Amino acid sequence: MLRLFRRREFSLLLFIVLIVGIITIRAPAFFNLANFVYILNDTSILFMVGIAQMLVILTGGIDLSVASGMAFTGMAVAMINRHYPQVPVLVIVLIALGIGFVLGSFNGLLVAVGRIPPIITSLGTLSIYRGFVIVLSGGQSVNAYQMTAGFQSLPRALFLGLPSLIWFAALTIAVFAVFLTYSRSGREVYAVGGSQLASQYVGIRVPRVQYLVFTLSGLIAGFAGLMWVARYASAQNDSATGFELETIAACVVGGVSIMGGSGSVWGVTLGALFLGIVKNALTQIKISPFWQQAMEGFVIVVAIILNALVDRRNRRLFARRILRE
Repeated sequence: MLRLFRRREFSLLLFIVLIVGIITIRAPAFFNLANFVYILNDTSILFMVGIAQMLVILTGGIDLSVASGMAFTGMAVAMINRHYPQVPVLVIVLIALGIGFVLGSFNGLLVAVGRIPPIITSLGTLSIYRGFVIVLSGGQSVNAYQMTAGFQSLPRALFLGLPSLIWFAALTIAVFAVFLTYSRSGREVYAVGGSQLASQYVGIRVPRVQYLVFTLSGLIAGFAGLMWVARYASAQNDSATGFELETIAACVVGGVSIMGGSGSVWGVTLGALFLGIVKNALTQIKISPFWQQAMEGFVIVVAIILNALVDRRNRRLFARRILRE
């Protein structure tokens, strides 16, 4: 039991329960099943793209282009659906994954082969991909009445009473939790983030791992871009602007080390859930929209400080145990 309390994820879960309790006292309507389903649905895209961001951060990098990749993919598939409504939804899903793969691979090649630092690479491709959106759309948007019903229903279709978007997020969480925990490539991701030099000494091909995580990040971002435009029934030139910062916040709040080598899918999931709850709660308790962003930032800082204190305590306890032994 003591070991459980030392886990970052458990500490964050307790903090989320505390926040939910405080909010419920202030706004009793917050604590109901329908609202929690709404929060899960509203946060599902962040669950997925937060995991994409985590994969890159675990290797010691960062992907600032995920939101731009989402916007470009979303605009591309929305325009396909607008001009070629006869194209099946499954084909559109495959196209979105293909675009995401290409964008992620381009980032991966620049980092792994070109040896350009990830932050510089993704900062550059952030602007490139966002520019592609404007070039592709001609500055125009695609609206709900220009999209087919099948396209719009992709994230909304109900299964066991829950929107399919929640199930897509749950599947992403499960797949990458298994990937990072049980696969050799998943363990190599952690190893590269821990020490690239040590990884090379034990035979891990660091460029291959770097290429892999950026490609996976692109795949997830591509699918998330499709979900974004289908859910909101709108593809805009500024879609998902700033969303990359939310994905980084979900990772940091969830206990992922920004230096790489440490973190978990469950931590990112809780981090994203925390952000979703805070966003919903500020609306429930009628905080002015002008204050909401500042309040969100304040709560995130508090969560990060608490996370850091728990991590520091755990390191001290671990050091004492080593000294005793």
